[in-house]
Amino acid sequence: MAAPILLDIDDGIALITLNRPERLNALSYALIDQLMAALDQIEGDAAVRAVILTGAGERAFSAGADIHEFSESVTQGSTIAVRDFVRRGQAMTARLEAFKKPVIAAVNGLAFGGGCEIIEAVHLAIASDRAQFAKPEIKLGMPPTFGGTQRLPRLAGRKRGLELLLTGDPFSPEHALKIGLINSVVPHDQLLNAARALAGRIVRHSPASVSSVITATTRGLNMPIAEGLLVESEQFAALVPSRDLAEGFAAWKERRAAKYVGA
Repeated sequence: MAAPILLDIDDGIALITLNRPERLNALSYALIDQLMAALDQIEGDAAVRAVILTGAGERAFSAGADIHEFSESVTQGSTIAVRDFVRRGQAMTARLEAFKKPVIAAVNGLAFGGGCEIIEAVHLAIASDRAQFAKPEIKLGMPPTFGGTQRLPRLAGRKRGLELLLTGDPFSPEHALKIGLINSVVPHDQLLNAARALAGRIVRHSPASVSSVITATTRGLNMPIAEGLLVESEQFAALVPSRDLAEGFAAWKERRAAKYVGA
């Protein structure tokens, strides 16, 4: 049986591929667990500066949770269903959201349900012009459970988010762009190149400063602004003694490109 996750590291960028194309890259428990393990590996590898997350095949980024699998958990009652399904999915999206290195989704096809919740959680997203999005959990008689009721309204606004959550209707990449779910739409055959180009525009900067921006933004969005400003201040203070900040100032004064080493 093929591995549910593929990991390829090249030139400082880790490409993670959800690899169940025959099931539209449905999020099985094994896939989620291996994705978490891959993130652990990448986080500890100083040579990896950014992550691109995409789906195998031509049809889907991910069509969402593996319904056959999680419905079995549901038949065992709420305690088991919450433990095996909800907590696992929420841990995955929280991990992606708070990851210290930039995570860019390259949405190559369907991004439904839990697949869409991954898009909501990652830092940046580029969609193929063949992509399609939906929040269809309502059609199963349930709300989203991997964070969709919280992140989508924060991205799109309460009324636009609720419309998508309550109708379950699919929506286009152009609409996803309009509501702030993704950053851009590109021709399908340019998707990975566009994601790599975006990653390249980020990894030219100090790794420590990139991490501090992600941390301050992610934490601050869930706080009153006064508390968020304290987080911002803390992130800056932690960088004051760093080599990267000293190099950034020196490069600016000397009118040259900075050479960041991290820390």
